[in-house]
Amino acid sequence: MKLSDFDFDLPERLIATRPARPRTSARLLLAEGDSLRDLHVFDLVDVFRKGDLLVLNNTKVIPARLNGTRERMTGQGIVTAKIEVTLLEPQADGCWTALAKPMRKLAEGEVVRFSDALSARVEGRDETTLRLRFNLEGEDFDAALAQAGAMPLPPYIAAKRPADAQDNEDYQTVFARHSGAVAAPTASLHFDLPLLEALRDKGVRFAEVTLHVGAGTFLPVKVDDVTTHKMHAEWGEITEGAAAAINAARAAGGRIIPVGTTALRLIESAAAEDGTMRPWQGETDIFIYPGFRFRVTDALMTNFHLPKSTLMMLVSALMGPDRIRAIYAHAVAEGYRFFSYGDASLLIPQ
Repeated sequence: MKLSDFDFDLPERLIATRPARPRTSARLLLAEGDSLRDLHVFDLVDVFRKGDLLVLNNTKVIPARLNGTRERMTGQGIVTAKIEVTLLEPQADGCWTALAKPMRKLAEGEVVRFSDALSARVEGRDETTLRLRFNLEGEDFDAALAQAGAMPLPPYIAAKRPADAQDNEDYQTVFARHSGAVAAPTASLHFDLPLLEALRDKGVRFAEVTLHVGAGTFLPVKVDDVTTHKMHAEWGEITEGAAAAINAARAAGGRIIPVGTTALRLIESAAAEDGTMRPWQGETDIFIYPGFRFRVTDALMTNFHLPKSTLMMLVSALMGPDRIRAIYAHAVAEGYRFFSYGDASLLIPQ
């Protein structure tokens, strides 16, 4: 299985830099078996059935991109320089791993100041990441980060424009509860409260799980034999209540439909061989590519993904490589908007 098997031509004009407004006005490509239908997200009320269960990722994106000033003592006094930091994930010892630009000259012990209230000391580093210890913890840290940080937009958006105040709302789901992600579960960005209520009124059920999406979700695949690719690990949790809701829906004949690849990866990590869902907590580095046997997922709502990405491999595993190529060819021909702020697809295998 070669990396080139998951490539396709994507015109740059189809890369969305802002979301549709309102959220539910985004286009939706319904791929069910061999059929394709061009709809909108608000049509989901007519597509989902009573008894279906949607698995929602309730992670909350933190404003993980920080602009600061590094301070270093020299023989001539304190020397300062600007630096951009992107937080990756918290560590058990209270530090954060982070990326930095430029990082080459950062040394252990240096202090980076982001605001009057927030600073961090470099506790360690390797070739690609830093370990930072902030001067604040808990709610004080959260408040200072909210003031100093910006939403960590994906590289393909950040290259076109900086994050702004509108992204604080746009790049967060309406059901975000547990802080820790540095990227949004983007399929979930299409839902608003009225749509969720309309689905509930129809008899669609919901289960909330948590997977803190890491910056590794944007890392390119660098091996030609994709089966040798190593996934980044992300922390997740499925509560006892969420597991029970999924099992009850399956027992009643409802379809289990994760909203987003993050929710799908989490439930497939936790499911038993027979599809029974168990409470689960920990890190998952599950890699899903063609040949994977789905144990609990019946369909997937997801955005349109980057060529040669692990997410293209995941949707190819669900629908079949030939079928997903046809779906994406249709999306490109019809002008669907791609990536994090783009349109959505609902993929229902044969």
